[in-house]
Amino acid sequence: MTVNTSRFLPDETATAAFGAALAKVLPPGAVVYLDGDLGAGKTTLVRAALRALGHAGPVKSPTYSLVEVYVFSSLYWYHFDFYRFNHPEEFVDAGLGEYFRSDSVCLVEWPDKAAGFVPPPDLVVALRFEGDGRRVVLSARSPEGEACLRALAPPTTGTTSSAAAS
Repeated sequence: MTVNTSRFLPDETATAAFGAALAKVLPPGAVVYLDGDLGAGKTTLVRAALRALGHAGPVKSPTYSLVEVYVFSSLYWYHFDFYRFNHPEEFVDAGLGEYFRSDSVCLVEWPDKAAGFVPPPDLVVALRFEGDGRRVVLSARSPEGEACLRALAPPTTGTTSSAAAS
């Protein structure tokens, strides 16, 4: 079963508030795919989540480094960006599978570039341009992802639920 919810984020402040709320509901072991065109706000969302957890340092896109690591107590947050992959096997070649553990939260940009190798998501966060803002569509792909959706504040618009093969 896939459960979807959607909300409109009119500006960067709303995106930051949503990122902060998301950070609070992601459990250890969560895998989150971040989907959206270049400039849609994926790294902005990650930055907001990390700030909500207390990270005061820089948060940059891992486009060139592939992964940025943030540690909060005994929980590791990994921000991946596979945009520059030419072949999905590069995920294995880079040894990235070891990061996906029960003591980590993995936020993955451009997961399709590592298709077949990156673990499946608990939650997909899709950001789309809509007018001057963004529409975020959340798709739960596991029971843990569904729990995240339930824990988030009710959306302002457009909640749907649909059954689909995972």
